[in-house]
Amino acid sequence: DYANAFANRAEIYQKKGDYPRALKDFDEALRQQPTLAIVWNERCWTRAIIGELQAALADCNEAIRLKPNVAATFGSRGFTYLKLGQWELAIGDFNSALRLDSKLPSALYGRGFAKLKKGDLAGGNADIAAAKTVEQNIEGEFARYGLH
Repeated sequence: DYANAFANRAEIYQKKGDYPRALKDFDEALRQQPTLAIVWNERCWTRAIIGELQAALADCNEAIRLKPNVAATFGSRGFTYLKLGQWELAIGDFNSALRLDSKLPSALYGRGFAKLKKGDLAGGNADIAAAKTVEQNIEGEFARYGLH
């Protein structure tokens, strides 16, 4: 009965790309301690990666309800909106993330990606360039998740 141990192991599975095992451990961590906002966020991210988009949104919303000022959680929800093709909502969440952490590379890249999809080439390219100055391989990471 140690929620953090399950959450830590889930993050390792997540990084290895073993999403079913990661989800199982995130589920157990939340069963044991349902107030762990970071675990709700990580499960959101994992579900978004594998395409469980409505469940991902519900997880991100719960994480934000529990702890409303975490840049990464707005970034995860923005990522989910990208996967849904909801560019305005994605941009809104990435803006929220960047207000909390102005150099969060995933939020910069995600916002740039959404801006490009909306036809804002200058704004999109500027955000993507800024993201790459913080994390050079950010484009490859997003491509791995199906956003390219």
